[in-house]
Amino acid sequence: MSRKIGKTIALNSLVLLISLSAWPESKSQDSNGPYLHIAPIDQYLISDRNAEIVLARSAAPESISRDAEVMVLGRHGYESAVKGKNGFVCIVDRAWTSDLDYPDFMNPTVREPICFNAAAARSHLPLTFKETEWALAGQTKTQMFESINAAYEKKELPMPEPGGMSYMMSSHTYFGPTDGWGGPHLMFYLPKTDSMAWGGGLPGSPVIVHQDSPEPITTFVIPVAKYSDGTDARTHSH
Repeated sequence: MSRKIGKTIALNSLVLLISLSAWPESKSQDSNGPYLHIAPIDQYLISDRNAEIVLARSAAPESISRDAEVMVLGRHGYESAVKGKNGFVCIVDRAWTSDLDYPDFMNPTVREPICFNAAAARSHLPLTFKETEWALAGQTKTQMFESINAAYEKKELPMPEPGGMSYMMSSHTYFGPTDGWGGPHLMFYLPKTDSMAWGGGLPGSPVIVHQDSPEPITTFVIPVAKYSDGTDARTHSH
């Protein structure tokens, strides 16, 4: 995503505010680590299609997700499972959308529910789909970095549209063994811009900034106090 969710905030479920400051650094071409390329596809799939639909919808409050399109991961990429009516699209991200230097990149245990609004569905989901395509094709971390960079240079991927954002408010977000369970937050996508445009990263500011790389994107992240199911982020346990 983030931009991304591995790409996102590194959080522990019981220490939200401390963990919210631990946003991973942007991608690098470092190929060291235990997950250099995709594991067998069955390890990433959720066998119960309905369970994946429910998990995807948990990213946003029910008032939003109930009318959203839902896509689930199949053997050849994401497939539409439920047609939507409000322009939102909800999916469960896998670890290949994480930063390439993230320790759990390609880790098959990662599950990151996310709901994109219409602007982000048009201008951000294409990146997720391409990353999924490249991962399923067996590209290594370094090859994926190069593919992302080349796609933006050739204008094969769109830049973020004005107003593009997503909800990541599921209490079931799991970033993998390194960072564990995630806390609820919103993400806003812009073409690469100065962090100070939102006062991001300043003392006392609730805005966390991630300068994506190689994507020419800045992701502003705003933590929220409750998960989509209404439970308090400070007291939630798994």
